[in-house]
Amino acid sequence: MTTSPAVASGQRAPTALPERDQIALLPPFEGLDLPDIHVVDSAERAAMALSSLMQAGAVGFDTESKPTFAKNEVSQGPHLLQFATHDAAWLFQLHRSEFHDVLATLLAAPELVKAGFGLSSDLKLIRERFGIEPRAVVDIDHEFRRQGYRKSVGVKTAVALMFGRRLAKSRKATTSNWASRQLTPAQLRYAANDAYAAICLYSALGLGSPREPALRTTAPGPTGWAA
Repeated sequence: MTTSPAVASGQRAPTALPERDQIALLPPFEGLDLPDIHVVDSAERAAMALSSLMQAGAVGFDTESKPTFAKNEVSQGPHLLQFATHDAAWLFQLHRSEFHDVLATLLAAPELVKAGFGLSSDLKLIRERFGIEPRAVVDIDHEFRRQGYRKSVGVKTAVALMFGRRLAKSRKATTSNWASRQLTPAQLRYAANDAYAAICLYSALGLGSPREPALRTTAPGPTGWAA
């Protein structure tokens, strides 16, 4: 796995980040596909999710909410919470209240690191919805700030910078109805791979256990964006 030299060495990172047109030319990031994406829709799957995720020790984490368009409209989200290991993703739809106890366990567990990007608004909505304080949450964007980046580095830019790959982020999926009872394959892939990319980056930055793989596939050589 080749990562940005500045980030890997702990030196001050460059301020120049790959632009949108540069990212568009990169080969695609190979994420999880439908066989590895599990929607928690039964007690059996909830138990499997809890066991798999707790055993992982660190997981990628994100949430999705139905977008608001009207002025002063308050979000009723999150509507979906997603967790990913290096092998699979587990998606919890919040209308399934029978699984909220499993979610509460995962969110409050201090022994389970939940790593993601730009999580402040996600955590605020979770506090309001669950009335609990998520623990062991790592916002990877803060690590990039610590390394010297002067502005926020989102997951798409981070994947391009660290892996030389393009993470597909469809605007259609972003603004889709995440409160739908039946999510589309495109929504499932989008949600799962946001969390999957986060755990890959968490490991590649050396924040996780050295025995964990950084990626399922081999990334290309240096991107040229690191000084």
